Amino acid sequence: MTDLAAQFDVNAATIRRDLNVLEAQGALQRVHGGAVRCEGKALERADAPLTPQARIGQAVAKMIAENETVFLGPGQLSLQVARFLGQHSHLTIVTNGLEIAHWLASNTPHVVIVTGGQVAERDLGMVGQLTRAALATLRADHVILELGGVSAVDGLTDDDLPQAEVVRELLDIGSQVIVLVPVERVGRAAAAYVAPVDSADVIVTSRETPSSILWDLTEAGVRVVLT
Repeated sequence: MTDLAAQFDVNAATIRRDLNVLEAQGALQRVHGGAVRCEGKALERADAPLTPQARIGQAVAKMIAENETVFLGPGQLSLQVARFLGQHSHLTIVTNGLEIAHWLASNTPHVVIVTGGQVAERDLGMVGQLTRAALATLRADHVILELGGVSAVDGLTDDDLPQAEVVRELLDIGSQVIVLVPVERVGRAAAAYVAPVDSADVIVTSRETPSSILWDLTEAGVRVVLT
C-alpha cells in the first residue's frame, strides 16, 4: 500500500478507500499489504457501475457517521457493508460474523469486537448462548442485519433458527435497526419467524424490487431505501 501511495502521490488512506471500492466491485482481492487482481477480471474505474449487492453496501455505509458504534451481522450483503465502511476513519464495529471480523481487522483501522459463540457453517455467523450473553451487555447506534425474508404480512424471518434467536436479541440493543434484503427475498417468508416487519427502522434492497411489495412495506410503516 505504501508503494501505491508513493506511485500515485496520494496518502495511504486514499489508496485504502480506492482498494475497498474496487474489492466491492469484485475487481480485486485485498491481501496483507496490498491487493491482487481477481482471476479473469480487469481492474475497473472506481466510478464503474456497482453490482446490486455492492449498491446496498454503499447505501448502508453512507448512513453511518464517524465514531459511531455499529453491530454488523453475518452474510454477503453485510460483507459489502463492511467493505464500504472501510472508507470511514474510525468506528467501533461489533459482529458475530467471522468473515466480517477478519476482513475489518485486516483492512480497516476500526475497533472490532467479536461476540464469540458457536460458528455456523452456512455463513460463518456465531450463534448460541455465548453469543446471546455477549449481546446482552452491548449497545450500538445501528444494528445492521441480513435476513432470509421480509414481508409486510409475515414479518422479519430467517432460514436459520439459531441465527433468528440471535436477531431477536439484537432488536433490543440498537437505536436504529437496518435490515438488508436482496430483491429475491423481499416479500418472502423464511422458515423462522423473528419479529413484526415494523421492528425494522429501515429496509434496504435494490431498485429491481416489484413496486407492489414495496407499497405493502411502506404501508406497514417501514422506511424502504432502494439502491
